[in-house]
Amino acid sequence: MPRKSSSAEFRFIDLFAGIGGLRIPFDELGGRCVFTSEIDQAARATYQQNFGPEDIDEDIVACDKSAIPEHDLLLAGFPCQPFSQAGLREGFGDPTRGTMFFEIMQVVRFHEPAVVLLENVKGLTHHDGGRTMSVIERMLDSPADESPGYWIRAKVLNALDFGLPQNRERIYIVALRKDLFRSSDFDFPEPPRDETRVGSVLEDRVDQSFTISDRLWAGHQRRQASHQARGNGFGFGVFGPEDAYTYTLLARYYKDGREILIDQGPERNPRKITPREAARLQGFPEDFVVHPSKTQAYRQFGNAVPVPVVRAIAQTLVPVMRKRVRSASGA
Repeated sequence: MPRKSSSAEFRFIDLFAGIGGLRIPFDELGGRCVFTSEIDQAARATYQQNFGPEDIDEDIVACDKSAIPEHDLLLAGFPCQPFSQAGLREGFGDPTRGTMFFEIMQVVRFHEPAVVLLENVKGLTHHDGGRTMSVIERMLDSPADESPGYWIRAKVLNALDFGLPQNRERIYIVALRKDLFRSSDFDFPEPPRDETRVGSVLEDRVDQSFTISDRLWAGHQRRQASHQARGNGFGFGVFGPEDAYTYTLLARYYKDGREILIDQGPERNPRKITPREAARLQGFPEDFVVHPSKTQAYRQFGNAVPVPVVRAIAQTLVPVMRKRVRSASGA
């Protein structure tokens, strides 16, 4: 079901939008998305299924930044692979993905939104000995000679602490325009740390096709034993309904599902989670339309932002933003 905001109290843009995990809480709080950019065709299809048939810009690099509508808030979950332990960790040196932050900064320089919210992997915090994060903070602090610059808040938050049974740490960066906000206007919300259990996201009936084969199960066990003997980290995770949380859901999950397998008792091999369970593990609403391809669904939810974490940030940020933007406009 398309999610439309009930009013247009503030305007925002959604860059590197994926399937809209960053957008959902800001729609809920009355924002109006005025521009979306996402290069992946399958992700665009899922996005449009859930947010309506609005135009989506395919390539932020080729986009005329001056043609982007004016906005109060810029959202961007920019590509994380250059900074991830699961990738090559080339950072800004990645010629296709590592430079995407500079595309964001072009938009920031031209439009000077009141607030910028960025999301990335925890590895960004210490990539290149902390120099990558220093570049990001320095550029936001002073985007251009005549720019007012931004106050910066950055924090690693875990989805597990916000009610999702998944150990998923990500860094969130909030930048507030210095001429509109005080440095003390925003701080990250305290996580509720409610008790979690894997069973809360599991479906009651799951098709046998999700059970992994004897060959794959034997291969997982064999590789884990071999790697453990050498003292390194290959492993798989088997979880039951009463376990508090799973490992991190990754975009590669469609390949073999080894990070998160569900125990089915001693008589059956473990199974992969279903796409709907993956959606729940990331906190997406029950009416969120999942891509019909399992491969694409796993990739999309593995790349997604955990919605409850963003919701908590949004509920803290939006009232302050609404007050400051209205005050600046004389409303």
